[in-house]
Amino acid sequence: MRLTDISRLAVGAVIAHRSRSLLTSLGIAVGIAAVVLLTSIGEGVHRFVLQEFSQFGTNIIAVTPGKTETFGISGAQISNVRPLSLDDSAALGRLEHVVAAMPVVQGNAQVEFDGRTRRTTILGVGSELPQVWSMDVSLGRFLPPDDQRAARAFVVLGAKVRSELFGQRNPLGQRLGVGGDRYRVIGVMESKGQFLGFDLDDAVYVPAGKALELFNRESLMEIDLVYRAGSSADTVLAGIERILRARHGSDDFTITTQQQMLDVLGSVLDVLTFAVAALGGISLFVGGVGILTIMTIAVRERRAEVGLLRAIGARRSHVLHLFLFESLLLSAAGGLAGLALGLGLAVAIKVLVPSLPVHPSLEYAFLAELLAVLIGLVAGVLPARHAARLQPLDALRAE
Repeated sequence: MRLTDISRLAVGAVIAHRSRSLLTSLGIAVGIAAVVLLTSIGEGVHRFVLQEFSQFGTNIIAVTPGKTETFGISGAQISNVRPLSLDDSAALGRLEHVVAAMPVVQGNAQVEFDGRTRRTTILGVGSELPQVWSMDVSLGRFLPPDDQRAARAFVVLGAKVRSELFGQRNPLGQRLGVGGDRYRVIGVMESKGQFLGFDLDDAVYVPAGKALELFNRESLMEIDLVYRAGSSADTVLAGIERILRARHGSDDFTITTQQQMLDVLGSVLDVLTFAVAALGGISLFVGGVGILTIMTIAVRERRAEVGLLRAIGARRSHVLHLFLFESLLLSAAGGLAGLALGLGLAVAIKVLVPSLPVHPSLEYAFLAELLAVLIGLVAGVLPARHAARLQPLDALRAE
């Protein structure tokens, strides 16, 4: 028998039992659709999180108080004897290769203007924020480079705060109440959107020194540095450690580079994507069991056909290839249908729920189809071998 004859017989057998073939392929299709959809969501989340962290650049270093390896808690918690100070920030800003260093203090307070009040995030920062966080001013200017210990009471509004308190009015020069103190509005930031659920537009920016007084804090929450593009991050890290050890007398601080954070996030999200793909793989396994069951039943029903083929000269290898090709057809057809279904659902979710990050991955789709074919072949091996081992006379006598 030629390969074309085997192919024609296999296709004919699949078409002759349309309902059974459809139900068998449906199991594989559901599995492939689940893999494609879940990996699309996983890849979308992966890209979303990396994009969120990358919007501030990749040459940022954050210094937080406390040694997380020693105390085992977030650096935002003050767990060291000597906190991070404004002088620490100024000293780090003078390091070689460092373009800018900015103190950061964060809290929550009520802001008020002309009888309108709103509780919002207060960010105590330095004049370096536009450069460090890659944020632009849309109206007016940002905080001036004052001495933080005697900084003037200026405030810059986030886009949402400006809209809520001032509407279409020009806020520049107006007096704004922040936590009971009066500040003069000198600027409005461009809309930046959300960063991992934190709305950067629903915030006001005041000098870090004023924020320390407002929240009665002694320590900065962190110091963010930007180093020159092309410079070695290790060199900058060594400089930061040298300065802070000399000032603090011990390693009571934690240094995190943006690239370290991205690497950790990338590895975690890769595992997440693989995990959701494995969940879809369970459906593929179920589909493989379905093919095994149906092909076993098909061999029993077609014993006479196998006996006749063997009687007219077909070899065992021909029978083996016939049933393997039939199993391959069922799995491949189910896989293609599952790809179409999964990609269609991913596109539909992207359109109907734009807030949910979905990004179909052609790599995972190709691997899913390949896996479906392999499952079909593996599931068809036992029934095909059983059919090939049938003796012609025994098979015909069974009929």
